[in-house]
Amino acid sequence: MPRARDLTAGTLRRVKKTSIYLDHELDRALARLAASQGITKAEVIRRALASAVDGQPRPRITAIGVVDGPGDVVENMDRYLAEGFGED
Repeated sequence: MPRARDLTAGTLRRVKKTSIYLDHELDRALARLAASQGITKAEVIRRALASAVDGQPRPRITAIGVVDGPGDVVENMDRYLAEGFGED
């Protein structure tokens, strides 16, 4: 069974720390909400942010196909590799 320290370290490796400034009333409201749900203020914020961005499209990679070259590399990969494709 993993030790508690290992579980905490694993959780911390999966998140990025950031800071926000809240006015006092918003901080108090956040604390009340967190307490009423039995979770931390950080978890309330994470859930709110996740909800806010849910369904937003992820950016598409635009660099594919930017360079010049044969357009059939995937279909003829073995042939190009045998011919030394990419070698000087």
